[in-house]
Amino acid sequence: MSFGVSSVTLLHILDYQLKNQTAKTGRTGFQLLVVHIDTSAVEQTAPNPSLISNLQARFPDHSYAVLPVKDVFEETTSDAKPQTSGQPEEQAEPHATSTSSHLSTLLASLPSATALADTITTLRTRLLTAYAAAHACEAILWGDSTTRLAERTLSETAKGRGFSLPWSVADGPTPGGIMFNYPLRDLLKKELLSHAEFVRPPLTEVMFEESKTGVVSTSSKTTTIDDLMRAYFESVEENYPSIVANVVRTATKLEPAGFEQSDARCQLCGMPVPEGRFGIHGWGGDQHDAQGLEAGVQKEGLCYGCTRSVPRGVGLPP
Repeated sequence: MSFGVSSVTLLHILDYQLKNQTAKTGRTGFQLLVVHIDTSAVEQTAPNPSLISNLQARFPDHSYAVLPVKDVFEETTSDAKPQTSGQPEEQAEPHATSTSSHLSTLLASLPSATALADTITTLRTRLLTAYAAAHACEAILWGDSTTRLAERTLSETAKGRGFSLPWSVADGPTPGGIMFNYPLRDLLKKELLSHAEFVRPPLTEVMFEESKTGVVSTSSKTTTIDDLMRAYFESVEENYPSIVANVVRTATKLEPAGFEQSDARCQLCGMPVPEGRFGIHGWGGDQHDAQGLEAGVQKEGLCYGCTRSVPRGVGLPP
């Protein structure tokens, strides 16, 4: 739950479906655990506690949890109990100072706005996957629209994460052991915005403000690859929605790379790295093969995509 139009709309649809199941059969086919990853501390934005309270008041039949992104380096995900009523539970914070310091050091070392946004997104996904596994969830339901999936397809490729596209834009199992599903994958963002406007205020009161298509300055130091892709596809979908859909349909045809559960994993994103070929050299991003490098150069444990974001020599929390 990011409190954007897509995730809130998805919850609204699922809540309606569950209510219909209860009315017809007296039982439901599944239960929802709604999780919000709080990144306000690392993105230096003010948290809005009223949003989760409004969400619980609007959809009271589900469990809720709020996780600070720094918990990605904690072993507390299995101890955080989802709440079915009242305010979300305060999370335990053993060794919080140590991991917060490590996380702050990591983020402060990143060389660009794109690297920062990429790393925060990676940590958010890793934390959510670990939390879902700890609570025996069968799948994670993402509210990404066709427009959002098209944005991700090109931005992830540009950032060197094309190898993970089959897991990040298509339904199915992932290396984290949790199914990813995208129920809104066939709907454009403008269609979701129209739906939110139609049923307001039940949805708009629990959403961040959604901006319409805008102009992104390519010269700004704070502009990220994700910002550019977002502006591009939100403008394209106005007059050429088929282009957006074609990008997603093409990406979903990609076959995931084979891997074994015993394969080494990237220390940051957790993706498998077959044969332990870490770093830019190991993934073919350089003319030199990894085997020709001196011992120890590629021992930092980062995959190709994470190597491009995190400078060499920056230590990660254990």
